[in-house]
Amino acid sequence: MKIAELSDDIVIRRIATPDDASRWRGGFIGAYQTVFTGFPYFERWFPSEAEGVYKKLLATPENVTLLATRGETQVVGFGVAIPIAFKPDVATSLTGLVSVRHTFYLAELGVLEPWRGKGIGRALVRERIRLIDDTRYTHVVLRVSMNHNPSSEMYKAMGFEEMGVYMDVSAMRTDGKVTTDRRMFLSKVLSQVSLD
Repeated sequence: MKIAELSDDIVIRRIATPDDASRWRGGFIGAYQTVFTGFPYFERWFPSEAEGVYKKLLATPENVTLLATRGETQVVGFGVAIPIAFKPDVATSLTGLVSVRHTFYLAELGVLEPWRGKGIGRALVRERIRLIDDTRYTHVVLRVSMNHNPSSEMYKAMGFEEMGVYMDVSAMRTDGKVTTDRRMFLSKVLSQVSLD
């Protein structure tokens, strides 16, 4: 389902049906591997692992899965949001700071290198937030690498604020070693409605 059209023939699509999921599966897998093997994460992802991420996120209730596509097959970016309750490690880290029942998590964001700086990442963030039901969810949170990362500046420019909470994430890196990197949490208020 088309959500928005950007310049350079980029279309933001919401993956909402099994046919959509199947059609764009390969493009997502390739983009996911490419994005996360690069700076700042340098994570190693096999196709089967990236496919597992795709399937798990799409199976999460209320997921908002968006792809930035070009033409009939190319995926140049992706953004996924899920209720934080379905991401237990993150929910545990933020318990007491946000209502787990009423917070969404921007789980994934990536844009292929040649397409960065064209507003695609910003559009993927904006459209995910727009599609979150702010009558049920009051906050949106995300985590971003502590390494100098242009995406953290983008989030801050879009109204996200540092929460003063950090998480160490261990992953297999492209050099074959398992190492840990530190990520910081950012949050944004969606609604002032008291839901508890």
